[in-house]
Amino acid sequence: MLAAVEELLSLPLQDVYFCVLDLETTGSSAKNGGITEIGAVKYVGGEEVARFNTFINPGHAIPPYIVLLTGITDTMVHNAPSIEEVLPELLEFIGTSVVVAHNARFDVGFINAALIEDGRATLNNVVIDTVSLARRLVGSEVPNCKLATLASSLRLQHQPAHRALDDVLATGDLLHYLIERASGFNVVTLDDLIMLPSLGAHPESAKLSLTQDLPRTPGVYMFVDAGGKILYIGKATNLRSRVRSYFGAGETRKKVGALLKLVKGVHFIETPDPVTAEVLEIRLIGKLRPRYNFVGTRSEKYCYVRLTTDEEWPRLVVTKVPSAKGISIGPISTRTMAREMIEAIESVVPLRRCTVRMGRNYVASPDAPVCSAAQLGLAQCPCSGSADPVSYAAIVQTVADALTQKSTHVLELLDEKMKEHSAARQFEGAALIRDRIQTINTILRRHRQATALRQAPSLTIQAGDIVYEMECGLLKATHAGTAFTPSAAAQQFAHSMRMPRLMEDIESLLAMPSAEEGVAEGLVPSQLLDEILCLARVAETAGYFSDK
Repeated sequence: MLAAVEELLSLPLQDVYFCVLDLETTGSSAKNGGITEIGAVKYVGGEEVARFNTFINPGHAIPPYIVLLTGITDTMVHNAPSIEEVLPELLEFIGTSVVVAHNARFDVGFINAALIEDGRATLNNVVIDTVSLARRLVGSEVPNCKLATLASSLRLQHQPAHRALDDVLATGDLLHYLIERASGFNVVTLDDLIMLPSLGAHPESAKLSLTQDLPRTPGVYMFVDAGGKILYIGKATNLRSRVRSYFGAGETRKKVGALLKLVKGVHFIETPDPVTAEVLEIRLIGKLRPRYNFVGTRSEKYCYVRLTTDEEWPRLVVTKVPSAKGISIGPISTRTMAREMIEAIESVVPLRRCTVRMGRNYVASPDAPVCSAAQLGLAQCPCSGSADPVSYAAIVQTVADALTQKSTHVLELLDEKMKEHSAARQFEGAALIRDRIQTINTILRRHRQATALRQAPSLTIQAGDIVYEMECGLLKATHAGTAFTPSAAAQQFAHSMRMPRLMEDIESLLAMPSAEEGVAEGLVPSQLLDEILCLARVAETAGYFSDK
């Protein structure tokens, strides 16, 4: 179903079947009115191909003001079928075509209300409202966007008369007039037409022409300035749709406005799937650091939680660089998450918290200050002069087993503490512990999955029709019929930039990072985490981690 919708949206407008619809009713909403007449006309390529028109018996008297407005009387609908009788024929007529109406919410709302009342599913057709299109394309040229005003001002062939078929023919004329006007915005397919109302009067709308050659496939896009320098890199499941969305009226970020002022070109790399696009985006941002890609500095904020088992009295610390000494967990996306993990563990295990470095022969001086955690009895710390090395070693082993996921004892202690808070109606405290448990599980799951992929020198995983070839957790090639490699991506990139001489430089940008980095120490380098976690999501979906 989704594939059929995607195929419909990518159709050129001349190949789309439009079903223009109009209703006459006895009220302003389906709750207080019934349908008296339905008119519909199908068009394709600007030509009428079929008509549908019938009176409907609304089941009650038509108000006098409606009679005056439409000319439809009780006598005219007395022997007409009910809406329930007409629905099967109407649905067959509409079929899978794109429904068009002037103020579509009104007409489609009445139809859907009747479908629900008859125990049927509501319309799931693509719907286009000519009011929204008219406001975008001719709103500044007409007094208002009522159908009668538009038909008169634009000198359409048919004029509305508050009768279903007359109004449909006028709406059909309006639709094709607006489609012709929309061509100035490089609107050539159905999805372009649907998106057009949201583009608004964008100050950079003239640059929509830059999207003309973009494919409707997954890939990576790059905004470049007049000198060819890359300003921004992004990924998309539909390149054309995503890039055009930057010109939408709902796009209000200051960064986007400043970016579009500088944009003079759009380059792209078409990929077999969104995952490959994400990997290439990560690699390009990491190496090029475009000025508008703030996300490109994300890996620099990653950190690790380390248990300093190389010390006589180990403790938990947050460190920027992992170490083969002790036990390191990570990379962790923020220091806040790392601190939450440490605070959660320390809340149920009396690990020392003071920052004084203590050697093997450390002896607390009577005059030395005692850390607050030791004073409160929350930690066994040698600064108190009463810590026992043997019992402390057991505490350290408990934490080590939790970090290496050999034991769930620490998580069980946190769960018990959360339940105690909840039983005491201390719900904020319980919620805090629940969130910390979730943080620990997230960190450990990511670490476990990333480590598993890093320890696999060669791995092939299939997800649907796509096959991913990996080395040490990094993407080597994507197979979707044919192999898509960094070399193939570089060829596209160079062709897009019209600079084939840069082929070798581009390929080095897209090449797989050093697969051996950090493997010997069993650690995941922070600069590789984004790509590894991206592929870990694929592996998890494919069930690779189910028995690990």
